[in-house]
Amino acid sequence: MKRVLMIAFHFPPLAGSSGVQRTLRFAQHLPEHGWEPLVLTASPNAYQATSPDLLADVPAGLVVERALAFDTARQLSIAGRYWSRMARPDRWTSWRFDAVRRAGAMIRRHRPDVVWSTYPIATAHVIGARVHAASGLPWVADFRDPMAQDGYPEDPVNWQQFDRIERQAVNQAARSVFAARGAAREYARRYPERSDRLVVIENGYDESSFTAVEDDAEVTRPLSDTGLTVLHSGIVYPSERDPTQLMAALRLLAGSGELQPGALRIRFRASAHDDLLRRLAAEHGVEPFVELMPAVGYREALREMLRADALLVMQASNCNDQVPAKVYEYLRAGRPILALADPAGDTAQTLREAGIESIAPLDDAASIATLLRALLGRALHGSLPRADAA
Repeated sequence: MKRVLMIAFHFPPLAGSSGVQRTLRFAQHLPEHGWEPLVLTASPNAYQATSPDLLADVPAGLVVERALAFDTARQLSIAGRYWSRMARPDRWTSWRFDAVRRAGAMIRRHRPDVVWSTYPIATAHVIGARVHAASGLPWVADFRDPMAQDGYPEDPVNWQQFDRIERQAVNQAARSVFAARGAAREYARRYPERSDRLVVIENGYDESSFTAVEDDAEVTRPLSDTGLTVLHSGIVYPSERDPTQLMAALRLLAGSGELQPGALRIRFRASAHDDLLRRLAAEHGVEPFVELMPAVGYREALREMLRADALLVMQASNCNDQVPAKVYEYLRAGRPILALADPAGDTAQTLREAGIESIAPLDDAASIATLLRALLGRALHGSLPRADAA
C-alpha cells in the first residue's frame, strides 16, 4: 500500500470549522483506494476551540503527529498587540518550524510516496513546499478555494505573500486540487501552462454520520411546533455571507403584514458573528424572526439539519468560485433548501444540478422576500421543494 503524508491544520479536536471534515474523511477512506494516510497537524493549543466529538472518527492506528503551533493573536501578543510579521501569512505561521522537523522524521520512519498539504491555512502550503524541496517527493497542493483574490487578503503585504505561496504551489506541485469547478477555471486562467495539473475534488458528506443520527426517533420531529424554522448552520461571514438584505427582506414582509410573529424563524447556529446578526435584526426591527444558537457537536448539528423545515445557504458573488462545504450535507439531509447566492456562481449551479431552484441573490432584498413568500405559501400546501435524492 502506498503512503501519503497529509499536512493539515484542520483536524480533530479542532471545533468550529467545517474544514476539518475534508482531511478527516480522506484519512478514513483513502485506505479503500490503496493509500495509507499519515497526518501531520497542529498542537491543539493552537485551536481557538476544541471538542472531542470527532475524535472517535479518527481511524484506529492512524499515524497522527501534532507539531507545536501557536495562535499569534491569542498566545503571542502583549495587550492584544503583536509584530505583524508574526502573523504572516497567517496567525499560525509558528507551526512551520516544528512541522518541517517532524515531517522529516515521519518521512525517514514511514517512507511516504507523496506529500499533500491543504489550505485554507496558508502555512500548510509553506510547510508542503519545504518538505517537497527537502525530500524530492511529489507534492499535491489541496487549495480547496482560491488564495490570492481581489481585495483578499486586505493587507497588501499579506496579499503578496499569498500570491507568492500560491505561485510556488501551482508551479511546483504535481497536482493542484480545488473544491469547486469555478476555482479550477480561475487557476487555469491564471496559470495556463499548468492547466493539465489542475483537478477538482468536490466536498461531500459522510454517510455513516448521517445513518448514525437518522436512527434517532427525535429527527422525525420538527424543530418547532409552531411556524417554520429555517436553519443556517455554520459561520456567517460579514462580507462573504452578508445577511443585511435577508434582514431587509424580513422587514419588507413583516411591514406588509405578510409575515406575522411565530410564522417563521431564521435560526443561526454557531454563526461566530452573533453580535452582527443581533445588531442587524434590531436595526430592521425583525428580532422576533431571528434566533441565535451556540455551537453544538457535529452529529448534533446533522440531527438539527434533519429536523429543520428548510436549510439556508448564503454565499456572496465575491465567492462565485466557491461552494460552502455545508451545501453537500444540506443536500444529503433531504430538506428544502433556500439559497441566497449569485445565480451565476458555483453554489447556485451545484444546487440547480441537484434540483434546487429556490435561489435569490444575497444582495437583493426584494428577491429574497419573494423567495420567503414562496416558502411560506408552499409550506401551507405541503409542497416545499427538495433535492433530487440521486
